[in-house]
Amino acid sequence: MMNKLTIIKVGGKIVEDRQRLQALLNDFAAIEGHKAIVHGGGKMATTIGDKMGIESKYVDGRRITDSETLDVVVMVYGGLVNKNLVAGLQARGVNALGLTGADLNIIEAEKRPVKTVDYGFAGDVKKVNAHILATLIAQNVVPVFAPLTHNQQGQMLNTNADTIASEVAKALSAHFDVSLIYCFEKAGVLLNENDDHSVIPHLDRTAYEAYKADRIIHSGMIPKLDNAFEAIEAGVKEVIIKMAENLGNQTGTTIR
Repeated sequence: MMNKLTIIKVGGKIVEDRQRLQALLNDFAAIEGHKAIVHGGGKMATTIGDKMGIESKYVDGRRITDSETLDVVVMVYGGLVNKNLVAGLQARGVNALGLTGADLNIIEAEKRPVKTVDYGFAGDVKKVNAHILATLIAQNVVPVFAPLTHNQQGQMLNTNADTIASEVAKALSAHFDVSLIYCFEKAGVLLNENDDHSVIPHLDRTAYEAYKADRIIHSGMIPKLDNAFEAIEAGVKEVIIKMAENLGNQTGTTIR
């Protein structure tokens, strides 16, 4: 029987809110067994870029990562945000290690091909080198992943944090019994997006497709759930979508 591993993905809105972040770190530190965390950075990179005179550009809500913007996100995600999380976890007795995909060659990626939109230095994950990561985790090291990868030719790449969480979970499912938890602003997947109490407690592929067809699930929730079901099909035991404030309890939507 494999050891349990809990992977938490936390969004930029939470890491930017000191009070919410401290509560999440307390809950994360209390999780028993092996664990890892993947974080976003969001508006913090935009705010610091603005101070440096570097304008942030978006298409359909996705950041365009030109060379100047890449410098900002590497500094903010891989430095400021990541090391604050590591320091906060160390203060709680968690032996955290801050990582990007370039460190130890853990996540290899390639620059996203230009189709209708040129996203610049955005990275699509090619491979997670799970063996070395599993070795670290088995030694009770707690990885803290910034949403950055590399192309093995010296080029850093900005990569979606949800995708990193999913790809790491899939790769590590060969070594651990993996639960992947996405923490965000809602209590889970909702039957009514205007009613925070209408959480769907359990979701399988059949129900998901029906909810999509009826437009109950739509927009930004679709790529998150697509990632979730791909993870399940690749061997992840369960994916849970919940509010960050509920990390320490059994609420949210469980996908199996």
